[in-house]
Amino acid sequence: MRVLLVEDDGLLGDGLRVGLKQAGYTVDWVMDGQSAESGLINNEFDLVVLDINLPRMSGLEVLSNLRKRGDATPVLLLTARDSIPDRVLGLDSGADDYLVKPVDLDELCARLRVLKRRFTGRSEPVIHHGELTLDPAAHRVTVANVPVNLSLREFVLLHHLLENIGRVIPRARLEQKLYGWEGEVESNSLEVFIHHLRKKLGSELIRTVRGVGYMIEQVT
Repeated sequence: MRVLLVEDDGLLGDGLRVGLKQAGYTVDWVMDGQSAESGLINNEFDLVVLDINLPRMSGLEVLSNLRKRGDATPVLLLTARDSIPDRVLGLDSGADDYLVKPVDLDELCARLRVLKRRFTGRSEPVIHHGELTLDPAAHRVTVANVPVNLSLREFVLLHHLLENIGRVIPRARLEQKLYGWEGEVESNSLEVFIHHLRKKLGSELIRTVRGVGYMIEQVT
């Protein structure tokens, strides 16, 4: 999943970026409200972790503008303020959840998984597709109850495809989910990951839609 992290504290922001990446997220980090606004207008994210007190534009203003554009991307607010009125203000401004600093990374990841699950309409924390099971919390994939060892990016790619079963995902969108703003992507890297997933999970699982992208079809 691709996360926009908006945090102006360099030490905290870097720690969250590293921790979230280790947990399997693709993380793009900005340090002020205007950069967050621009990023949200010009890119697609699965989740937003948004500090309230930011330079150049407050987090609540960024959030308000996001909702005014009709963008329902789940937003978790980060703040040092823990009073009830502050929490109510954040939630009433359009936030989906609220976490008070200092942040526990395990709790943050758990809350992000819940937000994403609600946003995609899943009731179960584990994704099932025939004999294939993917557990986002445990980073575990099994086929017929047999564990399958995937690299981090293979897991991220499979997770995104499974969350969009029956829909063709464009190549550019999949590359963004894997790399974010990290830089130039090698021309065949996505095909390499798809090839590895097919070898490990079966050649029929992921279908290529030529000139468009890839998809996993519904189980019939």
